[in-house]
Amino acid sequence: MIVVKRGTLVVMLVIAAALGVGLGSWGASAVDLARPPAHEPTPARDTPPPQLTGSPVVPAVLPVPSGSFSRIAEAVSPAVVNINTVTRGTAGRTPIEEFFGDEFFRRFFGDAPERQQQQRSLGSGVIVDSSGICLTNAHVVERATEIEVVTAEGKKHKAKVVGLDRRTDLAVLRLQGGGPYPSAVLGDSDKVKVGDWVLAIGSPFGLQQTVTAGIISAKGRSIEPGNPFSDFIQTDAAINPGNSGGPLVNMSGEVIGINSAILSRSGGNVGIGFSIPSNMAKRIYTELAAKGKITRGWLGVSIQPLTPELAKSFGLKEPKGVLVADVVKDSPADKAGLTSGDILTEFDGKKVDAPQDLQKIVAVTTPGKGVPVKVWRDKGEKSLEIKIGETPEETAQATEPGGKGKSLLGLDARPLTPEIARQLNLRTTEGVVVARVDEGSPAAEAGLQRGDVIREVNRQRVRSIQDFERATQGLKGGDRVTVLLQRGPQSLYVAFSVAKG
Repeated sequence: MIVVKRGTLVVMLVIAAALGVGLGSWGASAVDLARPPAHEPTPARDTPPPQLTGSPVVPAVLPVPSGSFSRIAEAVSPAVVNINTVTRGTAGRTPIEEFFGDEFFRRFFGDAPERQQQQRSLGSGVIVDSSGICLTNAHVVERATEIEVVTAEGKKHKAKVVGLDRRTDLAVLRLQGGGPYPSAVLGDSDKVKVGDWVLAIGSPFGLQQTVTAGIISAKGRSIEPGNPFSDFIQTDAAINPGNSGGPLVNMSGEVIGINSAILSRSGGNVGIGFSIPSNMAKRIYTELAAKGKITRGWLGVSIQPLTPELAKSFGLKEPKGVLVADVVKDSPADKAGLTSGDILTEFDGKKVDAPQDLQKIVAVTTPGKGVPVKVWRDKGEKSLEIKIGETPEETAQATEPGGKGKSLLGLDARPLTPEIARQLNLRTTEGVVVARVDEGSPAAEAGLQRGDVIREVNRQRVRSIQDFERATQGLKGGDRVTVLLQRGPQSLYVAFSVAKG
């Protein structure tokens, strides 16, 4: 057993107390050194902030205060509709009928009634006016004989096409009875920025009122070469078959696009969808509803990009502008003095750097307006004024109450422009080109194809679309038609009967 004297114990306690004070002071100093002082200035902006663990997946600034899209979806969804269409047409002939021919069956079995083929399809739409005006895609309703619209409440309404525009793939419907309807507001698509949050609402695969979220991936996308109205908003919000015609909505609950197409090898969503900008849709919808047709400006020129080599050969330092390859005779450009070889650099005060720029500007210019242009000719700048005409190859149409907007011939003929003639390797622009042939129509059964050039109708020469209209305007159901075609280097005649009724 160890015995400690009282004096020794007192000395030991004093030493222990001194060591405790010293160690405590050292520990406090170490902590103060590790902790930044309260008055230390904020780090400079170029110093990266410390990475936080467990940070939220959503951005620091949420798209909506609650972090949910539910209020936006609830506000817009009542105006989103499901569109069911029925298309009826004459069914094509069977292989046996093709082999034996109509005369064989007529001789042994008499005249058989035409078989009717019925097709159903689904799409979406959005009501933009409480009176029942609904926007959707032209390809959803273009050939429909019956249109049924199902609202968010499940109510079914018949609808009629007010008008459609194939170039922008936009159609305007009017719901029959049952109004007023809940409607959505068309926003300003020009204010949309890449990276903005958006919702896509529609009926993919028939699943009504489906809401998907994403962002604006890009603007000004062209997915149809040669079409100046191929000017889409790209989004990664899921868009699938059946979404066509549904709205793309911003975080203010405004429609900033009409969903139109997807880019996919499988047919399903891969995060690349395209919407018609609301500002374009607004213009088309307003004009179709008011006038039943779309009027677009026309110059009457064939143009091509200006490459660095071409620019140098024409005496330009930079390849800025578009090269005029050809001018249509008696067109607005021809009358104003524009010639092939001119380089158009400015149109109505706007710089023109690519063919698409010029096409878009001209198309939205009011026909009849005098527009100042600047061209580069003979190594010098020249100013001209062109009175814009109305495009003769307009593809917008209004559907008359009787629903007889469809051609009796079962085909869609367009003017043969210099550009189309060049693509078809033709030496002349005389005739009209077949842009589309209706399936099951007499023209289709007779063998007419897209890209055929019509030179004659019933021995009447066809030089222009006006000649074609004059040659066909008197035809009625059951009349026999003989058409002279040019298909590539070949010329051939085909004959068929005009569809009845």
